Amino acid sequence: MKTLKSLTTMVIVLVTFGAIAQSKEDQKIINDAKKAKMHIQKMDAGLDLFFSNASGYVIFPNVGEGAFIVGGASGNGAVYQNGSVVGMADLKKLDIGLQAGGQTFTEIIFFETEDALNHFKQGEYEFSAEAKAIALEKGVAAKSNYNDGVVVFVLPKKGLMADLSVGGQKFSYAPINK
Repeated sequence: MKTLKSLTTMVIVLVTFGAIAQSKEDQKIINDAKKAKMHIQKMDAGLDLFFSNASGYVIFPNVGEGAFIVGGASGNGAVYQNGSVVGMADLKKLDIGLQAGGQTFTEIIFFETEDALNHFKQGEYEFSAEAKAIALEKGVAAKSNYNDGVVVFVLPKKGLMADLSVGGQKFSYAPINK
C-alpha cells in the first residue's frame, strides 16, 4: 500500500511539474510574441489594420532557419483570436534547392475569416511552395492583401540566407487550457 501511495505521489508531482514547465515556456513565447507585435507595429503602422480586422493571427517571434541544399526551419508561436491568446502553434519548414546560410526571423500569419482561422486551428495546416510571404519593410502592409483568406508577413532578424528552393511550411496547433 505504501508503494502505491508513493507511486501515486510521484506521478502527481511529475504531472504538476510538467504542466508548470510547459506553461512557463508558453508564457515566454507569448511574451516574445507581444514584443514582436509592438516592434512590427512601430515599424509599419499599416499592420494595425490587419491586427484589428483579422479574425485571428499567429505570431512566431523567433523562427530559426538553416540550409545547405536541403534546408529546414522551426519555430513556436502564439495564436490570437479577438485579441486574446487562444493557443500555441508550431512551425516546421522543409525545402530543397539552391540555398545556403542561416537566419532568424519573425513570421506573422493573419486570417481574414473565421473559416480560415478554424482551418488553421484544426492542427494540420500547410502552406505549399506557391505560398509567398511578404518581407516587411516600412509601408509594405498598406499595399498587401489576403490570398485565400490568409496573408503572411516575415521580418528578418539576423543572419544571411541565399535561397532559391522549393518546399513548404507545416503548422500544428494546441489550444491553451484556461
